[in-house]
Amino acid sequence: MLRDQTGQRRRDDHRLVSTGMMFTLTIVVLGCGEAPHSSVAEERTPTETATTPVAAIPDVPPPDRDGSDWPQFLGPEGTGASSETNLLIEWPEDGPPLLWERELESGYAAPSIRGNRLILHHRVGDEEVVECMRADTGEMVWTYGYPTSYRDRYGYGNGPRCAPLLTDNRCYTFGAEGKLKCLELETGSPVWEKDVLAEFDVPQSFFGVAACPILDGDKLIVLVGGQTDSGIVAFDSATGEKLWESVGQKTWDGAETRVSSEPTYEWTGEEMVVSYSSPIAATIHGKRHVLALMRQGLVSVDPETGEENFHYYFRSRTHDSVNGARPVVVDDTIMLSAAYRVGASLLKVNEDGKSYEEVWSDPRNLMTHWSTAIHHDGHYYGFSGRHENEAELRCIDAATGDVVWKTSGWGRGFDAIERLPDGTLVDSETKEPIPFPVYGRGSAVLAEGRLIVFAERGTLALVEATSEGWNELARCSAPGMHYPCWAAPVLSRGRLYLLCDKGHTDGESARLICLDLKAKVE
Repeated sequence: MLRDQTGQRRRDDHRLVSTGMMFTLTIVVLGCGEAPHSSVAEERTPTETATTPVAAIPDVPPPDRDGSDWPQFLGPEGTGASSETNLLIEWPEDGPPLLWERELESGYAAPSIRGNRLILHHRVGDEEVVECMRADTGEMVWTYGYPTSYRDRYGYGNGPRCAPLLTDNRCYTFGAEGKLKCLELETGSPVWEKDVLAEFDVPQSFFGVAACPILDGDKLIVLVGGQTDSGIVAFDSATGEKLWESVGQKTWDGAETRVSSEPTYEWTGEEMVVSYSSPIAATIHGKRHVLALMRQGLVSVDPETGEENFHYYFRSRTHDSVNGARPVVVDDTIMLSAAYRVGASLLKVNEDGKSYEEVWSDPRNLMTHWSTAIHHDGHYYGFSGRHENEAELRCIDAATGDVVWKTSGWGRGFDAIERLPDGTLVDSETKEPIPFPVYGRGSAVLAEGRLIVFAERGTLALVEATSEGWNELARCSAPGMHYPCWAAPVLSRGRLYLLCDKGHTDGESARLICLDLKAKVE
């Protein structure tokens, strides 16, 4: 038996279903001793009951195209940049071809891709479901489900938020209630798991767990957010054994805040330790860093030991606020950005790896809410604004922090738009239907020097990543996409994968689609 946060005994049921063979595997997990905070994950080998004979999982053919995997949040390097080439520049009138689509129930987590396997973590009824599909066709290969009772405190969706993390043979997921799972990529069979909310003293958060884990060598780095100094925890990726924990009171108690009315931070022991920004690992001046934008600000730790290198206070003075965007690392610089009147700062790490200089800080130049800015050719491109109606795509000079250009995504006056009685938007001159005009708090992928912009209400656009000004090359309404489109887009082997959660109107179901962006070679 495991224990929940109240100390009550409970039972976890795990369900593994493989398509085409109709079997269900239920594993009843028995606890190891009475201690609720075990540092080693239990191997999932206790009592197993197969309701029907287990058949072979369908073969998954290798990828049918050249290109790169998208094995984690924000792609191969975790930056939102892709090395894909030979992509469409001119789109058909109704947009890139739709290859396949799947109707879902709920979830904000973007899929991840390794080879021809696409892994999606989403919500179905009272279960969180990890599902493996063929990336080329969308055909289901296997699913693995486990119970969840998560309900968003603010009325947002109840599905998972974290993109899966994939290796050649493992799949790691982190659920909205803090269930950390390691599965076999080929079969979906469980290898180990951790319930971090039960094992660590994690204060209640605003919107559940949403910081994606990362791998550095054989260490799985997780923003657990535990008091008093378990903000970041490293687990052995093979076994789930806890290797080290770091960041919390020792980091922030007495830290300088750069706020005149409250020059130092006083630790209470009750505050949230993490927020919603995912960590990133980087080598700077030959030294390896794990960089994490916590609730209180940025911290750098040594991935081998968890020892702190430096920290930088960076957060809103508003309690109901979050840090949602990942740090952007370029050479020896780190750019941070947040909404809630925080803005952006650029730090330059010194050669000792233990200190830094603040290059610039501006509370208004770039206020990213949750999507991470992308660096290209000396500039940052990101979506600035806490609310949809004020959000803009902005180009920021990396050296100075100055705003080079900005756009809502609509280059004409709003008197050029009409709304028909059925809600359709049309051009007031041509009377032709148009995609939703503004980007809102969108997200993007950088490929071949262009931004593939996925707007908050399902508009898809192709924008030149240039400091010369906003230049949109193509635009369409992504089929089946509607508000809220908050998951980051995924690009692999010329295919673009887009996800939206269920909307507020009947018939607006959550959906995953796959579009073909590959240009045909004449």
